[in-house]
Amino acid sequence: MIKRLTAALAMLALLVVAAPARADTVTVTDVLNRQVDVPAKAKRLLVGFYFEDVFAIGGPKAYDRVVAISRDAWEAWRNLQWRAYVAEVPRINTLVDVGEVDGGTFSLEAAIAANPDVAILAAWQFNALGETVDRLEAAGIPVVVLDFNAQTVEKHVASITALGGVLGEPARAKTLSDAYADAVADVARRLEGVTERPKVYMELGRKGADEVGNSWGDVMWGRLVETAGGDNIAKDQVAKWGPISPEHVLAQNPEKIFLAGAAWTSSDKAVVMGPGVEPALTHARMTPYVERPGWAALDAVKNGDIHAVYHGGTRTIYDFTFLQYLAKTMHPERFADVDPQANLDAFFRDYMPIRFSGVYMTKLP
Repeated sequence: MIKRLTAALAMLALLVVAAPARADTVTVTDVLNRQVDVPAKAKRLLVGFYFEDVFAIGGPKAYDRVVAISRDAWEAWRNLQWRAYVAEVPRINTLVDVGEVDGGTFSLEAAIAANPDVAILAAWQFNALGETVDRLEAAGIPVVVLDFNAQTVEKHVASITALGGVLGEPARAKTLSDAYADAVADVARRLEGVTERPKVYMELGRKGADEVGNSWGDVMWGRLVETAGGDNIAKDQVAKWGPISPEHVLAQNPEKIFLAGAAWTSSDKAVVMGPGVEPALTHARMTPYVERPGWAALDAVKNGDIHAVYHGGTRTIYDFTFLQYLAKTMHPERFADVDPQANLDAFFRDYMPIRFSGVYMTKLP
């Protein structure tokens, strides 16, 4: 009896500490159409994913209000990006690490102890955590779900709007969501009447050419390929993402090949892209792919249509620039006046706290 009472009192104390004051709240509708009451201009945020979008919507001082993050999902998956932001905002390096959902290291205890007044999670994190989300909410921490992975205008706009509500920046969020929707609509307008869609193969360039990386079905890069006027050869092979067989690639004979590169901490053969990267390094990491067995006969290789795009840019507000790059590569005559790189530079100039050079979209010479 005494043990049960002690445990109950300990849990009550934890909940009292964790639950923020709720004098002023706003209701936001997250991407799952959940109505979530959050503190007006929340001051203690837990950010599980979509780290750059917090800056884009919240402004250069947005991370003054962040107390916890899923560190590996940023530092390990986008290492050069992580370093660039830490150099500009050193506070990021001191934030509580709640662990990484995909790797199974997420800590409910660490999340509650950080005492956030709202948790921002990606839809895939929300789904994977299951009952852990209920326990977060039971501890007085409202959870707002975003989804930039689906690559639909509807979910992008809903996510931008929800994040704007949490950050107390509805006007800035409206400007960004309108600009995003307009950019995607412009691509669709330019592609009206297109009847020939080149076959496209997209592969994650994380493990090097010796091992087949993931491709995408109807999400992320797979969705962007289709929206950009291409025929994604993986769409009937994987539902979301996963490797497809080398034989299927050879049989489909893609006309365009795109490798998705970044700077992971776990691979020294990856197609390196991102802040501070020199084109020569990216191209050197791309070259072994065209030397795979049978690839010399592919139309994409014979015609020199091998490209790389920054994987850290998908699942963000600025992924519209990569949509433009894909579309211009596949239908150059319809996008002659569109400069995706210049549009990416403009986005960072207008909305982000860092300025950097590097490789984000490139063609193998």
